[in-house]
Amino acid sequence: MGGRICVSAPGRICLFGEHQDFLGLSVIACAINLDISISGTPRADTVFAIDMPDLDRRDEFNAARRVPYHGRRDYIRSATNVVSRHGVKFGCGYDCTIHGTIPINAGASSSSALTVAWVSFSWATQTGRLPDTPEETARLAHLAEVVEFGEPGGMMDHYTSAVGGLLFIDCKEPITVERLPAKLDGFVLGDSLEPKDTTGVLGKSRSAMEAGLAILREGVPEFDFRTTALDEVEPLLGKMSEESRKRVVANFHNREICREARALLADAEPDPSRLGELLHEHHGHLRDGIGVSTPKIDRMLEAAMEAGALGGKVNGSGGGGTMFAYAPGRQEEVKAAIDAAGGRGMIVTPREGVTLRIERTGEEGS
Repeated sequence: MGGRICVSAPGRICLFGEHQDFLGLSVIACAINLDISISGTPRADTVFAIDMPDLDRRDEFNAARRVPYHGRRDYIRSATNVVSRHGVKFGCGYDCTIHGTIPINAGASSSSALTVAWVSFSWATQTGRLPDTPEETARLAHLAEVVEFGEPGGMMDHYTSAVGGLLFIDCKEPITVERLPAKLDGFVLGDSLEPKDTTGVLGKSRSAMEAGLAILREGVPEFDFRTTALDEVEPLLGKMSEESRKRVVANFHNREICREARALLADAEPDPSRLGELLHEHHGHLRDGIGVSTPKIDRMLEAAMEAGALGGKVNGSGGGGTMFAYAPGRQEEVKAAIDAAGGRGMIVTPREGVTLRIERTGEEGS
């Protein structure tokens, strides 16, 4: 191709619908101004030489043939193979560098942003452009991160990183994405600095839900998790294990919270107090029903509320990682409170999805 290629893909916060995308329900998520960025210049061969200084790692492979994996979750290599299987022929390699500002393995979508960024970068190195639509980029990234390794997880992260902005995502196939008009600000992301097991948490959540849903489908022939009311299935809840019952009930409540939030965020200037209340309620079900908060994250949220936040919740799969607070006009105070509670606060704002810039000799284009 010639010239330097630069790609940036954002992380995200999930406002509503946590632990529901893999159930075919709906979520509301927002891309934020923390990202994975990749820049590179072409080589004379078909080798990609990748420097990852944030992780003190390097990788190198020949993209002209199937790239072998070092192990599970080898997303750069898997994304290269997925792009190749979808018609891109690698005729030149690149020397490239990857940097990130998203907390790693913390629920803010660092791995999905990396996969979206690499799909976009590798595609652009051979074609000079991104895939035809952001939705196609998201689909390829999901194939590379989730399907390729048989992992649990939905497509919320990939769509949010690729498309950007505030999104309502209906995760029933065929997945649809709707931009919500609400203009939101005032978010503070808090990293608990607690390590988390994303695939383990998601796998446990999914298996417990599937066991509970199997009982509901057997007992209610017309059962549809998208439309059936909780009171219609209450007589069957006693047949479930406690773990399945608590998760099923929590997800029924969170389904309704997400629906109300969608209507609220259809207004360009939604009621901040009600939005905060819905976030707080959603967190309660994630904590008590699905069991994915931690004592430290709860302390960080309590500190944020005492400092003036209107609401907040655990962010991502949970079991550690990040939370966020909604605190319009009180961001600095809430950041300081999160820091004092032992976390690391970051004021974040919504941003666009994946971006591409190509710098040719003597000019810069995108």
